[in-house]
Amino acid sequence: MKKDDGQLVAARRAYRNASDEGNRQEEARWANVIGDIFKNRGEYVEALKWFRLDYEVSIKYLPEKHLLPTCQSLGEVYLRLHHFEDALIYQKRHLDLAKDTDDLVEQQRASTQLGRTYHELFLKSENDQTSLRNAKKYFISAMKLAHTLKKSNKHTFLKEYIDVHNNVGMVEMDLDNLEEAEKWLLKGLQICDEEEVVENDDGRTRLHHNLGNVYMELRKWDKARINIEKDIVICKNIGHCQGEAKGYINLGELHYRVQKYEDAILCYEKAMNLAKCMDDEHALADQIHQNIKVVKEATKVMEDLKKEEQNLKKLIRNMVLARGTSGERKCLLQQNASLDRLIEKSSIIFAWKKHCEFAKKKKKIASELCDKEKLGDSYLVIGESYQKLRNFNKATKWYTKSWETYKSIGNMEGQALAKINLGDVLDSVGKWSDALEAFSEGYSIACQANLLSAQLSALENMHYSHMIRFDNHEEARRLQSKIEKLKQLISNNEVEPLRDSCSETDTEGDDSPQKSNVSKIHGNDESAFDNAPLISLVPKSKGTKHRTSTKSLEASATSMSSQIVSRKRGRLVLSDDEDENKQQHVDGSTSNEFKSRQSLNSHVDEHQDAISGCTPPVHLEESACSHKGRSPTLTAEDFRCSRPHEPFDASHGVSENIRLKNGHSGPIFDACEDEYCKHLIFKVEDDFVHVEPVSCKLGDKLSMEHMKIEVACLYFLKLVKENRSRGLLPIIQHFKCGGEVLESLNLLYTPKDYMCGKCWIEVSIDRWVPKRLVKLYVDCCKDLSQSPNLKLLKKLYSLEVSEDEIDVSDCELEDISAAPLLNALHLHKTVAALNLSHNLLGNETMEKLKNLFLSSSQKYGGLVLDLHCNRFGPTALFQICECSVLLSRLEVVNISGNRLTDGCASYLSTILQNSLYSLNVQNCSITSRTIQKVTDSLNSESLLSELFIGYNSSISGNAIVNLLDKLATLKSFSQINLNSIKLNKNAIDSLCNLIKTSCLSHLMIGDTSIGTERAIQLSDSWSSENCELVKLDLSYCLLTSNYIIKLVTHAYLISSILHLNLGGNPLMQEGSIALASLVKSPNCCLKTVDLSKCQLGLGGILGILHSLTDNMSIEELNLSENALEHEYDTLVKVKAHEEEEVNKDTFELEVAADSEDDETPCVDHSFESKSTFIQQLSSAISAAKQLRVLDISNNGLSGETFYATWSTNSRGCLTQSHIQGSTIHLSVEPNQCCSIKPCCTRF
Repeated sequence: MKKDDGQLVAARRAYRNASDEGNRQEEARWANVIGDIFKNRGEYVEALKWFRLDYEVSIKYLPEKHLLPTCQSLGEVYLRLHHFEDALIYQKRHLDLAKDTDDLVEQQRASTQLGRTYHELFLKSENDQTSLRNAKKYFISAMKLAHTLKKSNKHTFLKEYIDVHNNVGMVEMDLDNLEEAEKWLLKGLQICDEEEVVENDDGRTRLHHNLGNVYMELRKWDKARINIEKDIVICKNIGHCQGEAKGYINLGELHYRVQKYEDAILCYEKAMNLAKCMDDEHALADQIHQNIKVVKEATKVMEDLKKEEQNLKKLIRNMVLARGTSGERKCLLQQNASLDRLIEKSSIIFAWKKHCEFAKKKKKIASELCDKEKLGDSYLVIGESYQKLRNFNKATKWYTKSWETYKSIGNMEGQALAKINLGDVLDSVGKWSDALEAFSEGYSIACQANLLSAQLSALENMHYSHMIRFDNHEEARRLQSKIEKLKQLISNNEVEPLRDSCSETDTEGDDSPQKSNVSKIHGNDESAFDNAPLISLVPKSKGTKHRTSTKSLEASATSMSSQIVSRKRGRLVLSDDEDENKQQHVDGSTSNEFKSRQSLNSHVDEHQDAISGCTPPVHLEESACSHKGRSPTLTAEDFRCSRPHEPFDASHGVSENIRLKNGHSGPIFDACEDEYCKHLIFKVEDDFVHVEPVSCKLGDKLSMEHMKIEVACLYFLKLVKENRSRGLLPIIQHFKCGGEVLESLNLLYTPKDYMCGKCWIEVSIDRWVPKRLVKLYVDCCKDLSQSPNLKLLKKLYSLEVSEDEIDVSDCELEDISAAPLLNALHLHKTVAALNLSHNLLGNETMEKLKNLFLSSSQKYGGLVLDLHCNRFGPTALFQICECSVLLSRLEVVNISGNRLTDGCASYLSTILQNSLYSLNVQNCSITSRTIQKVTDSLNSESLLSELFIGYNSSISGNAIVNLLDKLATLKSFSQINLNSIKLNKNAIDSLCNLIKTSCLSHLMIGDTSIGTERAIQLSDSWSSENCELVKLDLSYCLLTSNYIIKLVTHAYLISSILHLNLGGNPLMQEGSIALASLVKSPNCCLKTVDLSKCQLGLGGILGILHSLTDNMSIEELNLSENALEHEYDTLVKVKAHEEEEVNKDTFELEVAADSEDDETPCVDHSFESKSTFIQQLSSAISAAKQLRVLDISNNGLSGETFYATWSTNSRGCLTQSHIQGSTIHLSVEPNQCCSIKPCCTRF
C-alpha cells in the first residue's frame, strides 16, 4: 500500500473517532470514503476490505436506504477485480433497493453498473450473447432514466446523461453497428459542448476513447489518432492513471494496424510504465506485455513478407523465359504457392491492401492455370480483403463469385465457406434477413458434406442472428442446444476425417522449393500450399474484438494466422500453411476439419444428388477439386423408382430425411423433412422429383420453361429401365397448385412450404416425344459407370433445330466426363454442328473427336465446330489436320480462349488451305509469327469470309498490314475482329482499303485506341453504294462527341448498322445530345446499342431514353456506369438517407428527438431533385415500348423502382430483372442479361 497522505490520514482518524463513539452512520460513511480513496489509487483489494466494513456496519445497524452507496461501491470494485458474480449480486441488490425507495438517480446508476458488468462478461466470454442482450437492456433502462432526470432540470445529473451515450455507443460497437456507435458518441460530445463541460472531464475521455476505437474499425486512421490522443491528454491532466495507460494501448494498436511497429512498441512501453504504478492492475500489465510480444512477432512476419515479395519478383522474371515451354506450368504453380504465403502473412499483420493486391495476383495465376478450385479460393480471399477494407459491395461481389465457382465444380466446403462469409457481410450492412438466409444455406451445405467446423460456425452465426438481431429466444435456445451437441461430437472425435485425392495443380510442382520459408509463428515447417488449396480456420465461437483498452491485439504469438473478420462471431477464412498432420482443434485457431471428406447422402433422391453437382471423377489431367463433396458413383440401374413388381430397398438411394408412404404403385417418395431443404418438390404421376430452384432462375425469377425441362429430365431418370429404353421423354404441359394452373412459379404464396415438404406442385404431362440422343447419352453413362450430367442432359433435351446440331456448352465437362457424350455421338452417327465451348476439355477429347469422325459414315456436308474457352493446346489442331474427313467438312471453327501459342501456326495454315469459311482464334496467345503463317496460307481463291484474331497482344503493325492487304484480295471476305490489337497509321490505311474493296459487314476494332480522327477516316471509307455494314464495334477507342456528330451525317451508315458498340469512349454530355439526335433520325435502324462507361451523365441517360419514344428499332440498350462522379455520390448519399429513414433502429429512444432536425437543407434538396429525376426516367423507360433489354447498372439508382415501371408496361412477353447491389438489368423473355458469357454475346 502506498504511503498515507493527508487525506487518507484524516479519513482514518475520523473513522476511528466514529467507531469509538459508536456513531454507526459516521463509521460506515468514513469506511466508504477510505475505500473510495484506495479504489481511485487502483488498490482494489484494500478498497474492498473497507467497503466490506461499510457493508457490515450498514446492514447490522442502519436502515436499508444506507445500503445504497455501499452496494454501489462493492459492485464497482468487484467489477474492477473481474469478480463478475459478486459484482452482479451487489449491483442487483443496489437496483432493488433503489426501486424500493423510488430513487430514480440510484436506479439509473445501478442500471448503468449492471450494463457495464454484463458488457464485460460478454467481452470476456466465448459466446455469451445473453450477456450482450442484458447489457443492452440495462443500458436502455439507464438511458430512459437519464432522459427523465434531465427533463426534470436536474443539472447535477449531466455526467450520468453523458455517460449513457458512451455506454450505448459501446454496445453498438459490439453489435457491429459502427456508424450508429459513432452517432451516439458524437452526440455525447455535442452535449458536453452545449452544457459547457470542462475540457478535462472524465466523461469526455471515455467518449474520445471509444470514438478512437470506432474510427479504428472504420479505418479512419486520422480521426482515430486525434480522439485517442485527446483521451490520453485528458486522462493525464485529471490524474487518471489507468485511463492514460489504456489510451496508450489504443494508440499502440493504431500504429500496429498501419504497420508502424516501432511507434507501437513505444506506446506499449509507456502504457506498461503507467500500469506498474498501480498495484492491482496486473491483468492490464499482462495484456500490455502480450501486445508487445505480438508486435515483435509481427515485425518478424513483415520481414518474411518482404523477403517473399522478392522471391515472387524473381519467379515473375523467370516466367518470361518459361512462357511457351514445358516449365511454364511449374513456374505458375510456384508463383501461386508464393502468393499463398504472402496472403497469409499479410493477413497476420492486418495489411489488407497488400492482402487484396496479392489475392488479385493469385486470381490471375489461377486463371492461367485453368484451375477452377484455385480460382474460387482466390475469389474468396479477395472477398475477405474487401470485407476487411469495409468495401462491402465488392466483398459481396467476390464472395458471390466464389460461391458460384465452387458450385460449378461441386466443392461443398467452398460453397459453405462462401455462404457463411457472405452472410457476415450482409449482416454488417444491416441486411439481417438475407444474412440469416445465407447462414442457413451455409449450414445446409455443411450438413450435406459433413463439415463439422463449418456447421458449427454457421450455427453460431444463426444463433447470433436470432438472439441479437431478431430477439427470437426460442429459436436461439434450440440452436444453442444443437451447438452444444455438435461441440460434444467434435470433441469426442466420433467422425474420422478422410482426405480426397488432389487435383493436377495440387500435385504438380511439388519439387519446387516451397518449404524454404519456415513459419516463425507456428514454429514448424509450412506444408506445400498446393497440397491444401482450401484450409479453413475456425476460430473461437465469437471473435469479438474487445475494444476496451485492456484488450490485447486480435492476433497472438500462437494464433496469429487465424484472423477473424467479424467482431461478433467466429469466421471462416483462408490459410494455406497448416501442417496436414496437425491434430484437429475446433476451438483453437488452426482447425484442419475442412481437409476431410466423406461420401455424401443428401436429403434429395440419390440419383439427383449424383447429377446435381455434375462432379466428374478425379484424375490427374483435370482441374479437379481436392475437397469436393461427392456422392457415390451410380450406374444407370440406380436411376429408378420403386414399382409393385420390384423390391424396394429403403436403405439404398434414399436419405433419412425423405419420408416414405405407400401408394397404389408401391412405396414412393413423399417429401423432405429437412428444415433447411432448398428444393422444390414436384409430384409427377406416382413419384416425387426434387429440384433446386437456383438452377432454374432466369435473372432473379424462376423460369417456368427451365423448371419444366429439369423436372422432365429428372423424371426420365427415375423411370424403370424398360420405360427408359423406348427413349421417350415427357413434355410437361403445366404445373398445378391447389387444383389451379400456375402461370408463374413466383406466384407461390409460401415457396418455403414447397421446399420443406409441407406440400408439393402437381405436374401435368402433355405427351411423350422421342429424344434419341438423350437415351443414348444415359445408356452410355451406364456403360461407363458415370452419373449423367444434368446440365448436359437438359441441353440435349432442349435441342431446338435438330439432333444433328448439338449445343452442350457450359456443362462443366472434362475429358473423362465427356466420354459418354462422345460415345453417344458415335452411335448417333450424324453431326452438323457441335458446340463444346466453356468446358474443361483438353487434347484427349480432341483425339476422341478425330476418331469419331473417322469412323462416321457421314463424309460430306458442312461442319460447325465451336471449341472456345476450353483447355486445348496446339496439338488439338494437329488432330484436326490428321483427320481428312474432319478437315474436308470443317467450315466454321471457333477455338478462341484456348492457349494455342505459335505452335499452332502450321496447323492453322493447313486448315485454311481447305474450304474454311470462318476462323476464330481470339485470345489464343498467338503472335506475329502465326499471323504471318495465316497470311501466307491465303490466296485469291480462298473461301474465308470471317476472321477473328482479337485479344492477341503480341502482333506487330506490319503483320496486320500484310494480313489486311491479303484479305482485300479475297472475293467474299465480310467480317473481321481486331479487338485489343494496336493499329498504327499504316494498318488503318490498309483497313480503309479493305473496306473499299470488299463487302465488309462486321468490323470489330474495340480497345484499339485509334482516336476520333482515324475512326472518321474509316467511316468515310464506306460509300453509299457499297455500304453493307451490320455490326460496328468501336468501344474503348478514345472517341469524342465529334465522331457521333460525323456519324449522324452518314445516313447510309446509320441506315445499315444494326449493332453498334461505343462503350468506354469519353463521349461526355455533348455526345449524349448527338446520340439522341442519331436515335431520333428516321434513317436509324439500330437494334443493339452499347453506350456503357461513356460519361454521358444522368441528363444524357435521360435524353437518350426520351429519344427512344420516336425510335421503333432499338431493342437492347446498355447505359451502365454513365453517372458522373458527383452525380453518383449524390445519389448514393440520398439513397443511404432514404434507407436510414425507412429502417430506423428500434434502439433509438426518445432522446433521438433532439437530433431529428439535424438534416441539412442540401440533403432535402437532393432528395427532391432525385425524386423528380426518377419520375422522368421512369416515364422515359415506360415510353420506350420496343426495348427488350435495358442495362442501367452502376449509376447510383435503385432497381426496384424501374422494374415496377418496366413490368407494368405492356411489352408483349413476360418481363424479368436482375437486380443485385448496383446491378440493374431489365429484360423480356426470352432475352437474357449477364447469364450469357461475354465471348458469346454480340460484342
